[in-house]
Amino acid sequence: MLPRFASLGQGPAVVMLHGIGGGHDAFAPQLEHLAHAGYRAVSWDAPGYGASAPAEPYTFKALAESAIALIEALQAAPVVLVGHSMGGMVAQEVVLRRPDLVRGVVLAGTSSAFGKRSSDGSPAEFDAWALKFLADRTAPLDAGLSMAQLAEQLVPAMVGPASSPEGAAMAVRVMAQVPQATYRRALQCLPSFDRAANLPKITAPTLFIAGEFDRNSPASVMQRMHQQLPSSSWALMKNIGHLMPLEAPEEFSRLLLHFMRHVLGDLA
Repeated sequence: MLPRFASLGQGPAVVMLHGIGGGHDAFAPQLEHLAHAGYRAVSWDAPGYGASAPAEPYTFKALAESAIALIEALQAAPVVLVGHSMGGMVAQEVVLRRPDLVRGVVLAGTSSAFGKRSSDGSPAEFDAWALKFLADRTAPLDAGLSMAQLAEQLVPAMVGPASSPEGAAMAVRVMAQVPQATYRRALQCLPSFDRAANLPKITAPTLFIAGEFDRNSPASVMQRMHQQLPSSSWALMKNIGHLMPLEAPEEFSRLLLHFMRHVLGDLA
C-alpha cells in the first residue's frame, strides 16, 4: 500500500523522509519554502506513521521499497531525495537500490552505519551493544510513559542552543503523535543498518548537513561520510542540534534550495 504524504507546489520534485520521532510535519516549514520557490515538495509518513500502513516485516528493505513506490507513483522521477536521521538511512537504501530515481540526495543528521561496531568486527560485541541500546531507549515506555511524555523528555536534549523555541515545540508535537508500536519497531530496526561499505557507490550529487550540537549523529561522523564521497558537498549548522529542519527551518531550507538549484538549475 502506498504511504501517505503531504505535497505542496508544482515543479521538479523533492521528496523528504523523516526520522524515527517524525512524520510528514517534521518538514512542514520546508514544504512551504520549497513550494514557494517553484518546486513540488513532498513529505511522507513512513510506514506505521500517520495514516500510512505498517511495513511487514519492518526492515530497511521494506522502508526503501515503500519510498520507491511513492517516488514512482509521483511520476516525477528523478527526484531530489532528502533524508533526516533514520530517513537518511532509508534515503541511502533508495539511492543504492534505485539510482535511476534519484537526481540528488541530501543526508542530514544521519549515518552510513548505525551503532557502535567493534574494531575487530565482533558480532557478539555489537549484539550486546544493540540489546543495551534497545533496553535503554524502550525503558521509559516500559515504565509507563506515553509518547507525548517521552517527547517532552527527549526533544530538549536533542536541540542546540540556537534552536527556535517554536521549532522545538513543533518537534515535541510531532513526536507525540508517533504510535508507540511503530516507535518500538523502528528502534528494533535501527541496529540492522550498515551501508558504510556501499556509501562510496553513491553517484548522485550529495549534500551532507550536520548540526554542530548533534549528539545523535555527530558532525564528525557526517564529515567522514562526506570525505568518502569526494564530489559531495558539506554544510555545518552552527549552534543547532539533531532536529535541524525544525530547529532552524529557514537556514535548512536555504541549504536545500542552494543544493537543488545546483543540481536542477535555476528555475527563474
